Amino acid sequence: MHSYTLVQLTHELTGTFSLSVGAFIVAMLLTPIYTLLAYRYKFWKKQRTNSTTGEKLEVFNKLHAEKFKRNIPTMAGIVFVTAILLITVIFNPNRGQTWLPLAALVGGAFVGLLDDIINVRGSGSGVAGLRSSIKFLMIIAIGLILGWFFYSKLGFVSINIPFVGALWLGWLIVPLFAFAIVATSNAVNISDGLDGLAGGLVAISYVAFGIIAILQSQLFLAGFCFTVVGALLSYLWFNIYPARFFMGDVGSFALGTSLGVVAMLTDTLFLLPIIGIVFVAEAGSSLIQIASKRIFHKKIFVSAPIHQHLEASGWAETKVTMRFWIIAIVAAFVGVLLAMAGGSI
Repeated sequence: MHSYTLVQLTHELTGTFSLSVGAFIVAMLLTPIYTLLAYRYKFWKKQRTNSTTGEKLEVFNKLHAEKFKRNIPTMAGIVFVTAILLITVIFNPNRGQTWLPLAALVGGAFVGLLDDIINVRGSGSGVAGLRSSIKFLMIIAIGLILGWFFYSKLGFVSINIPFVGALWLGWLIVPLFAFAIVATSNAVNISDGLDGLAGGLVAISYVAFGIIAILQSQLFLAGFCFTVVGALLSYLWFNIYPARFFMGDVGSFALGTSLGVVAMLTDTLFLLPIIGIVFVAEAGSSLIQIASKRIFHKKIFVSAPIHQHLEASGWAETKVTMRFWIIAIVAAFVGVLLAMAGGSI
C-alpha cells in the first residue's frame, strides 16, 4: 500500500511540475511575437512626472532617467498571463482549485491592461494611466465577485489562524476575500519598480504556496502555482538587469490578485504577510510616506517605496533586487514551516 501511494504521488507530482515546464516553453515561444508587436507599435512606458500626492518625482526620475531614454516596452505581462491561461485551461482545469485564481489572474490583467494602454497612448504627463481611485474600485469589484463565489459556491465560511484554529466568519469572508485581493494586487504593483524585482518576488511566493498546496493534497492548485512560476521564469530571463521589457500593470495586477486568491484557497491568509514580507515592506513604506507628507508635510524616506529609498541611498539596483530576493526566499521557508506547524496542513 505504501509503495502504491508513493508511486501515485510521484506520478501526480510529475504532472504538476510538467505544467511549470510547459508554461515556461509556451511563454518563451510567445515572447518573440510580443517583442515584434511591442517595438513595431511602440509600447513605450511613459515616465511619471508627479507622485500620488502631487509633487514632482525628482528623485525617481533622476534614478531611472537612463531607462526611459532606452524606450523599454511595457505590457509584457500579456505573455505570461496568456501562457498561464492556456496551460491551465487545457491541462489543469478544476472548478474548486483553479477556476478562481485563474479568474483573478484574468480580471487583474484586464484592469492592468486598461491602465497600460492609457499609459502607452497617453501624453505621459502627471501620473500616466488610470486614476488610482478607478483602479482601486475595479479591483474591489473583482474581489467581491470572486469572494461571493468563494463563499457561496465553494462553501468557505472560516479562516484558519495559525496555532489557534478556525475562526468562523460566514458571509463576512466575502469582504475579507476582497481585502486580500486588493492588498496583494497593490503590493505587487508597488514592488514592480526595479529590473527583475517583482517577477522574482512573486515567483518565490508562488513556489511557497505551491508547496503548501501539495502538502494539503490540492494538486490542481499546486499545478496552477507552478504554472505561474514557469511562465514567470521565462519573463525573468528577459527582465533581469538590464531589462529588455517590463511586465506593466497587466502583469503586476494579474499576479497580485491571483496570489491573494491562492492564499485564501490554501487557508493561509495570515501567512501571506510572512511569505510576502517584502511586498509588505514595499507597500507599507509607500503608505507611511504618503501619510507623513499629508499629515506632517515631510518625508520619512528619500523616495518611496523602500527599494527606491535604498537605491537613492547609494545601493546598486542589482544589489537591492538580489537582497530582496534572498529575504523573500528565507521568508518563504518560514511561511511553509509555519503552515506545517500551525495547523494549515
